[in-house]
Amino acid sequence: MLEKTTHYFDFGEALRKLKEGKKVARRGWNGKGMYLWLLPPATIKKEWCRDEKLLECFGESDELYCLGSIRMYTHDSTGRTAVLTGWLASQSDMLSEDWYEVD
Repeated sequence: MLEKTTHYFDFGEALRKLKEGKKVARRGWNGKGMYLWLLPPATIKKEWCRDEKLLECFGESDELYCLGSIRMYTHDSTGRTAVLTGWLASQSDMLSEDWYEVD
């Protein structure tokens, strides 16, 4: 993933961009092509679900409200591309000013 601009910003701006539906990354990350995006909250139907543990959360309802989460496109320990659901910012991530928007 190439940098869209050489304009860097802080974590607050990165969060604003995520909420606008954009993807962001840090220049300081070691992995190539890593980025974040926001999966917005959604109501899902039981008939769409194939996850056994998630199906338990529906109870008797046919729909389940799911909170939004920040996801990361990354690589696993073998080098395969992977998606991390529920990415959490480190203190370094929150205090850095090397965030940028990716296309």
